[in-house]
Amino acid sequence: MNGKILLLSGPFGEGHKQAAQALLETCRLTRPSAEAVTVDFMEWTLPRLHGWSKAVFHQGVQKFPSVYGYLFRRTKKPSAFSTLTGRLRWYGLKRIAKLLAEVKPSVVVSTFPLAAAAMSAMKMAGLTDVPTVTVITDHTDHSYWVHPGTDRYVVGSEKVRSGLLEIGVPDYRITVTGIPVRPPFCTGGSSCKRPALRAKLGLRTDMPVLLMMGGGYGMMHEGMVRLMEEEARKGTSQVIVVCGHNEKLRTKLEERLNAAVPGHSVRLTGFVTNMEEYMAASDLIVTKPGGLTTTEAIAMRLPMVLFRPLPGQEEDNADFLTEAGVAVRARTERELVAVVGKLLDEPERLAAMRAHAERLHMETSSFHALDAIFSARHIPLPRWENSVVHSVYENAH
Repeated sequence: MNGKILLLSGPFGEGHKQAAQALLETCRLTRPSAEAVTVDFMEWTLPRLHGWSKAVFHQGVQKFPSVYGYLFRRTKKPSAFSTLTGRLRWYGLKRIAKLLAEVKPSVVVSTFPLAAAAMSAMKMAGLTDVPTVTVITDHTDHSYWVHPGTDRYVVGSEKVRSGLLEIGVPDYRITVTGIPVRPPFCTGGSSCKRPALRAKLGLRTDMPVLLMMGGGYGMMHEGMVRLMEEEARKGTSQVIVVCGHNEKLRTKLEERLNAAVPGHSVRLTGFVTNMEEYMAASDLIVTKPGGLTTTEAIAMRLPMVLFRPLPGQEEDNADFLTEAGVAVRARTERELVAVVGKLLDEPERLAAMRAHAERLHMETSSFHALDAIFSARHIPLPRWENSVVHSVYENAH
């Protein structure tokens, strides 16, 4: 099928970029006659503020998580208080119009809330008629994703669909596909491949492997660091710690481990491009419940322990994952150490969690998402007069 997809991502969280990359790679793999282009929305529309805004966001989330959580909850449903995004959507429209003129896309896909808002504003102002799709990258609904000019919502679970229906989004505009993951994750985590993968990665086949992650930016709570030290002292598991882009964290952990556990065998890495191999080779992962990381883990049938999610979308992700039976949540440092130790000693329970993951079929999410994106070109024009979303939009402006 011919056509061009414009994928708009953003810098506030690695998941937005990874979802766009997943769709890009899937398009190249399955639709060679089509073309996909990725653009960082903030870098394109506000190039001078791009780096600054990214740093401020991540520092703010880390230092003031309770404030972020309060604002997230306060603005979750459409209301007068949640119109900030609605106002922000008008900034950079001239730059977006220029981008559309240059790329000439058949469909625009937003994996970043502000991009979704801007594309909606373009449509509502009559500046474009290109179909617009929003890919929600967490297992939660929120007003900053929902805009009256959006033709289709691609969502990760029935939980998100239900939330969108509650605020008036028509059901025919919502498609549940799972959150898109890159094609290397579509193979799933086969236990028969584990010995070969461990040999490739330089891991032993006779000891369990514990994978620890703090997201793309290496946000790792002190409790996870103590767990790492405890596992290093015990020496009964192989520990891999992925620090993402946070090289400072990697250096700090190396120094701390060398002081606490001389001669430790913990493997500390930065950002890796073969995460599917590390996940497939592991028995258990301890992580923050980001939408993309946890979807990748589900696709690879990797049981999860979730610790200290950020207030907001990560809390909602944690609820979805524990209810689905693919993750266990540890709320304190002591509980984290106990839960991890117990799970590593209970292969039958890990097997049950892998079976729950298999039933979710997340390994095919990007393929189904791409189908939904292309079919958005044939959606009839919206009728917003009966939509709760449109009512809120009108009242806010």
